[in-house]
Amino acid sequence: MVGATFPIPKSLIGRILDEHKNVFVKPATLTKLEKGMKIIFYASREEQGFYGEAEIEEVEFFENPMKILEKYKNNLFLTEEEFKKYIEDSNKKWGYGKKKKKPWIVIILKNIRKYPKVVKPKRFIPVCGKYVKEDEYEQILKKL
Repeated sequence: MVGATFPIPKSLIGRILDEHKNVFVKPATLTKLEKGMKIIFYASREEQGFYGEAEIEEVEFFENPMKILEKYKNNLFLTEEEFKKYIEDSNKKWGYGKKKKKPWIVIILKNIRKYPKVVKPKRFIPVCGKYVKEDEYEQILKKL
């Protein structure tokens, strides 16, 4: 396994690839990620495709997502308002308000790289994201 890909609205991908906001956060759905692996950025809504990648510098898990805001506010790829709305929406969608809460994953990125062209995926990328295997990653690179 090389890493993972997560669907992100295209309007937010630029904050990572162009503005170098290096803290990616979401409810923890893929938990086998570790330092040195890659995150491949997939635009989920308009103009779908892989837009770039970054190396994972560090992975952290938080039970309380507001602690993420305290620690990483200036480097998050979301604004404070967007992040609070994301927490609220996730609580509704994933049942985070119930007794058993899922943790949130914080992925610190480095070596952020925008692809010279958009690469269309062979398969659907689910909302929860998916792990990327070596052969899939090589196929993406061949299309650049």
